[in-house]
Amino acid sequence: MNAQHQAQQETWSIGDHTFRNPWILAPMAGVSEKPYRVLALRHGACAAPTELVSAKGLIYGQARTERYLARDESIEEPFWLQIFGGDTENMARAAGIAAERGASILDINMGCPVKKVTKNGAGSALLSDPHRVGQMIERMRSESGLPVTIKIRSGWDSDHVTAIEIGKVAQDAGASLVALHARTRAQGYEGHANWELIRELVEALRIPVIGNGDAWNARRAIQMKKETGCAAVMIGRGALGNPWIFKTLSEPGYLPSCSERTELILEHLRSHTAFVGDELRAVRRFRSHLSWYCTGLAGAANFRREIFLIDCLQQVIRRIVDYFQDAEPVAGAREAIQDETSNALG
Repeated sequence: MNAQHQAQQETWSIGDHTFRNPWILAPMAGVSEKPYRVLALRHGACAAPTELVSAKGLIYGQARTERYLARDESIEEPFWLQIFGGDTENMARAAGIAAERGASILDINMGCPVKKVTKNGAGSALLSDPHRVGQMIERMRSESGLPVTIKIRSGWDSDHVTAIEIGKVAQDAGASLVALHARTRAQGYEGHANWELIRELVEALRIPVIGNGDAWNARRAIQMKKETGCAAVMIGRGALGNPWIFKTLSEPGYLPSCSERTELILEHLRSHTAFVGDELRAVRRFRSHLSWYCTGLAGAANFRREIFLIDCLQQVIRRIVDYFQDAEPVAGAREAIQDETSNALG
């Protein structure tokens, strides 16, 4: 049995929830909304946590937060909700609200490197405060009665690599899982992910560890799983404009036909428009997805230039059909263009 088939057959669990394979869509701001989570799950992802949701937004019932809670109950089970915040009591209150609103698993974002998040003690700022990490996990578990997981980075910077310390604190506090994006906060999305640190964390903990970082394609995802021994691989930038990556992991060699690609993009646009609720805003927000969808296809540069000038939904639909029904992949192009996705948070 080759490594891909063996990995595909492995199951793993969070609390009472068992997952059928080790391939997860990473939570990414502006990407991991309901429409794209559903696409990823339909194409073989075993789980798709939400993008980071503000604890204060949950507490105060903000409209934007309400959109983040939207889910497709027919396929999003368990519903894995990621929450961010720096105040332990607010995070506990938010956890209770999330449980009432249907969350099955709660994830604490301890990896976001963006200043507007870290300046409030949230995201990767938590990596410098192990005591608060432990308290937060304990309070959220107590308030919600749900499994609590954490998504972390290697540490604040190369002089403060705290992943193993934080992982042990989380385990002792009752966390069910640790997901590690093996870059520091200072790295952002630059440089290389340190897969060796993922392996070390796996060896240091009793609870499952998820690996994240530089799993750009199916081959790399399988390689991470094999080299680190992690329970699952969280795929972020490699899944942008490429929900088929999860199908490729279960069906080696699979590539969508032009017609399959076109139909899926149109379906995504329709569900995205319904989700946003305003055609103009939907079209403008969908431009990033279209930019990712055409990565690695012939004529991508011209398509991007054109699509960023169109605001009319029907014109966008026509341009999608005209371009994608004939656009063929350029060998090796998608793997060579990783920098274009570096503005997505995961």
